[in-house]
Amino acid sequence: MAVTELTPQIVKSAICPIGKDKIDFYDSYCKGLLLEVRITGGKTYSLLYTDSRGKRRQAKLANERDITLTQARKLADKMRNGLAMGEDPFAAKADLKKVPTVYDFITNSYLPYVKTYKRSWETDVSLIKNHIMPNFGKQYMDEVSKRDIIQFISRHTLTHKPGSVNRVIIMLRYIFNLSIRWETAGITKNPTAGIPLLEENNKNERYLTGDEANKLIVALQSSQNKMLQYIVPMLILTGARKQEVLKAKWEDFNLDQKLWRIPTSKSGKARHVPISDGVQYLLEGVPRHVDCGYVFANPKTLLPYVSVFSSWNTARTSVGLSDVRMHDLRHSFASFLVNSGRSIYEVQRILGHTQIKTTQRYAHLSQDSLLAAANEISKAVPILMAMPSKVVDVPLIHAA
Repeated sequence: MAVTELTPQIVKSAICPIGKDKIDFYDSYCKGLLLEVRITGGKTYSLLYTDSRGKRRQAKLANERDITLTQARKLADKMRNGLAMGEDPFAAKADLKKVPTVYDFITNSYLPYVKTYKRSWETDVSLIKNHIMPNFGKQYMDEVSKRDIIQFISRHTLTHKPGSVNRVIIMLRYIFNLSIRWETAGITKNPTAGIPLLEENNKNERYLTGDEANKLIVALQSSQNKMLQYIVPMLILTGARKQEVLKAKWEDFNLDQKLWRIPTSKSGKARHVPISDGVQYLLEGVPRHVDCGYVFANPKTLLPYVSVFSSWNTARTSVGLSDVRMHDLRHSFASFLVNSGRSIYEVQRILGHTQIKTTQRYAHLSQDSLLAAANEISKAVPILMAMPSKVVDVPLIHAA
């Protein structure tokens, strides 16, 4: 260690003695300023200071090649002044180094978390790999701005449908919300906040009518897949998801309490579906196999079906319902309930939705229901009683 008043000549000629890795020259003219000279020939200006916790610290200011001695002294004075005012610029700089990139946060924090509860996490991986990483992966989390999100949306809408873009926005919103909730270094706001989702006009809203449902049920009786005549009605009568029905076990049904417990739903949590009289009647007719716990098992394997699409496609096509998807049976369940006068909140509970807006997408009101609702105004407000009862009672206005 050498204490001296540094000069440009000393800075230029200073060398590290043989046998040492480095040597420090302390400037007696500027408090805390030192010049570190390494055996490799590199030279760095640093500031020695005591932080708010009383710890002695050394923080790099700049390389000797980048600034002059005069500039180094001014920078050191400025930093010391900030420290005296209670600011610690070096601590802020250290905090910046802790801010993860989007790639690091997703890889080390987000994905390990969602894998613990989200059954569809593999879908997340696909969105991340194909959309988020190419556009945001290299950016630090605190660098992603609202402008970046808007520009991404503008580019993506040229090649992708609104629904695909919305899924990316929703995931980014969730990722940043988690980073804030977990108090990730440097993350104080969500860049997706206030950015609305795109209008989706490509949703396939298909609902079965009562007649169509009956035709479909009759067609199932002739299916080569003998279990399909139970699987499809179960979907219609419960509004359950396909996999929930295919993997249903006898032990999950409590006929005394009239409850079907679905151990793992889409949300990752168990939910309960009421067993209606129709469901109970259907279950009583399902053939049971010895040593088989699955309700709708494949008779050949006594395991859940991997796919029933082929037999389902044959049945629906035979009655002119080729546009009806199996998931539309869940939509139709909600539609049947709402049109029967049940509240949207009851439908939400049965379907197991966490948000009412999800249920509202499925709850379709038929034209008859809407017309009946519109006619209620005539009963509530007797405005017709005050109007002329016949056209002839209305005075005619002759055109000039």
